[in-house]
Amino acid sequence: MNIERLAGILREAAKAEIMPRFRHLDEGMVRSKTNAFDLVTEADENAERVITAAINAHSPNTVVVGEEAVSANPALLETNFADRTVIYVDPVDGTYNFAAGLPLFAVMAAVVENGETVAGVIYDPMGDDFLMTERGCGTWQVFPDGRRVRQKFAEPAPLAEMGGLASASYLPDTVRGQVLSNLAKVKMFANYRCAGHEYRMAASGHVHFLMYNKLMPWDHVAGALMMREAGAHVARLDGSEYKACHSDGGLLIAPSKESWDELRREVFTV
Repeated sequence: MNIERLAGILREAAKAEIMPRFRHLDEGMVRSKTNAFDLVTEADENAERVITAAINAHSPNTVVVGEEAVSANPALLETNFADRTVIYVDPVDGTYNFAAGLPLFAVMAAVVENGETVAGVIYDPMGDDFLMTERGCGTWQVFPDGRRVRQKFAEPAPLAEMGGLASASYLPDTVRGQVLSNLAKVKMFANYRCAGHEYRMAASGHVHFLMYNKLMPWDHVAGALMMREAGAHVARLDGSEYKACHSDGGLLIAPSKESWDELRREVFTV
């Protein structure tokens, strides 16, 4: 599917199904899935249905794998689509923020062909602009009027001067405390509970690292390609290449292989 058309589908769904519900979620429109921090709203479910239908209308041979579809049918994530074009969709990334009325959420999609990520879109409904990438073409901030700004990951910095975004929520109990202690070695770290905005922030050069342990494809496949195309070193915590089929093994992103090695050695000792 054409990346601009995919971006338009995400934008239209956000305007129709997400933004009208922002700060207007009535009782019964929000419920928890696995715990009190893992939420789904009427906006998530309706937006995913609209996005899936629109993609299928334009590209009937494309497989759409959405977060809420997998929540209803976990076996969908284990299905082998190696010879198909798959579009992974996160209808509202940052649902917890959305439900709390915080303007920090995104709509994301990633295109995977024969197991390789070829394109990605992260749409910010509040700012009404996109982060977009195609393999080999760089990462761009794209505005509705067509203006485009190329993105570049941060330059390397000494460990003590690094600032980054890291989520310790899904680290094993045996190492979480050590990693949190190790993070005192960097200048700053935060977690915005919205991978989409964290990837947007990193793409524009405002942080030196990103670290995630739980890897769901709709959360990270688009962002990982964007970071590579913006000049970052991207790898799982064992140093191997991250692909859409991986749901574990962690993900660490840094300005260079040298910075990546230092962060892995000194901070993310999992």
